[in-house]
Amino acid sequence: MIRRLARCVREYKWAALLSPLCMAGEVTMEVLIPLVMASLYDYGIELQDMNIIVTRSIQLVVCALMSLCFGVLSAIFASRAGTGFAKNLRHDMFYRVQQFSFSNIDKFSSASIVTRLTSDVANLQMTFQMMIRMAIRCPMMLILAMVSALQISPKLSTIYLQVMPVLVVALVCLVPLVFKIFDRGFKMMDRLNNVVQENIHGIRVVKSFVREDKETEKFTGISGDLARNFSKAEKILALNSPIMMMCVYACMLSISWVGAQMVVDSGNNPLNGLTTGQLSSMFTYTTQILMGLMNLSMVFVMMIMSRTPLRRCYEILTEEPDLNSPANAITEVADGSIDFENVSFRYSASAQHRALKEVTLHIPSGATVGILGGTGSSKSTLVQLIPRLYDVSEGCLKVGGVDVRDYDLEVLRDNVAMVLQKNVLFSGSIKENLRWGNADATDEEMIHACRLACAHDFIEGFPGGYDYHIEQGGTNVSGGQKQRLCIARALLKKPKILILDDSTSAVDTRTDASIRQAFREEIPGTTKLIIAQRIASVQDADMIIVMDNGQISAVGTHDQLMATSSIYQEVYYSQQKGGEE
Repeated sequence: MIRRLARCVREYKWAALLSPLCMAGEVTMEVLIPLVMASLYDYGIELQDMNIIVTRSIQLVVCALMSLCFGVLSAIFASRAGTGFAKNLRHDMFYRVQQFSFSNIDKFSSASIVTRLTSDVANLQMTFQMMIRMAIRCPMMLILAMVSALQISPKLSTIYLQVMPVLVVALVCLVPLVFKIFDRGFKMMDRLNNVVQENIHGIRVVKSFVREDKETEKFTGISGDLARNFSKAEKILALNSPIMMMCVYACMLSISWVGAQMVVDSGNNPLNGLTTGQLSSMFTYTTQILMGLMNLSMVFVMMIMSRTPLRRCYEILTEEPDLNSPANAITEVADGSIDFENVSFRYSASAQHRALKEVTLHIPSGATVGILGGTGSSKSTLVQLIPRLYDVSEGCLKVGGVDVRDYDLEVLRDNVAMVLQKNVLFSGSIKENLRWGNADATDEEMIHACRLACAHDFIEGFPGGYDYHIEQGGTNVSGGQKQRLCIARALLKKPKILILDDSTSAVDTRTDASIRQAFREEIPGTTKLIIAQRIASVQDADMIIVMDNGQISAVGTHDQLMATSSIYQEVYYSQQKGGEE
């Protein structure tokens, strides 16, 4: 897991290597300073030797300046490596998400993916920066300070060895408790993001039903749960600080007591004695050793906190897309013919219910096909299999006489233009949105496509025309205008198959008829599949498919279905004026 994420360092590996090297230099200088100070006090001040005082003072200044320089460089390199690592990690995760199929995205949920790409990556960035600095500083400080203390006085150094097990036991006891809490907390953050995303996306519905208080209450509840969860973890971690300080002060008192006796006895027993300068150095090393342990415990805490984000980011990076192009993929679609051969479909392998059941159907190239059916009859599911947004569970689906699983995915989807039920426009000009269909489209081609979609006239009425700025989500255009812009965008692809999934529901019947008339005259060779709720939208189609409960109930022209299909008759008469008679 760590090895996989370490690949994201890439071009910042030199910064990641230089940061700990500079940190090692800083620690070395910090450990040397107490030794120089002890020498200054014992051999300079005590003996009143100005040469030694000046020499040691210069050495102190040099060590302090070098420590400062090494520390600044280490921070700069760590910052550069950390931000670069986060940038590459987000890039790799986002690139992976772009390869996901709908079922992969459904597995994680959009709110969870957003959380992983933002707060989880931010946590890993902080942990990475701390690791390449503090994870080097703390062990090195412990080792060098302990070695220096042992050289000064092995007797006093045993005090550290007696205190360290207390700190280790405290750390081992605290770690398992907080890990479970942090793991639960990140799942709560997913729920929080989901509530925010759902509320902002549906803010018009919230306000129209005056449900602001209810939504605020829902958000406050989850936010409170999240706060209580992390507060519980912080309370447990807060025990680490008093335990640490208790050990620091215990060491100080013990060293003061034993060290003072050794200084007093140094006149009688010089071999086991201690100078005043050495005792002063031992106090400094006590602080360095125990504060190093405290910092090391914080490194462990950060590692605990980052374990869950690490796993969640790793899941995104290693998730295999359900849909992939085969090794020897076909790169050309012959025509727009569609063949369903005993096709069944489940949304997941474990699902017991089949959304589509044994569908067999042939649609010739260039035909206009209408699809009708009640809510939940799997009309959208049927057409989503054609560009291979999902794979069939059983049977075979062919486009242009070739199984869709044998095509290169990009080639297949370039030849199938689909306007979904939920129309999406992106922030930018109308031209920029239209060029999603064809990045190289000329102004004339865009105008022609917009005329076919009956969008040109209202675009010309906007300030700036085709340069008019669309707000995020297309909030500054009406539902019908958004639908027609999406249809024009699909037409710019010049596809062999055009799928309109209830994409004219927000336009009036006259505009709907004009769009269908333009399709018949301008793109006769394109296979057109039109899902609609109004029979008037598909009445003139070459073939009308009536769906019921995931199965094809009837297929035929309008006249044939009026004579043979009770479902079609019921829909037709319910939509006609005077249907009761």
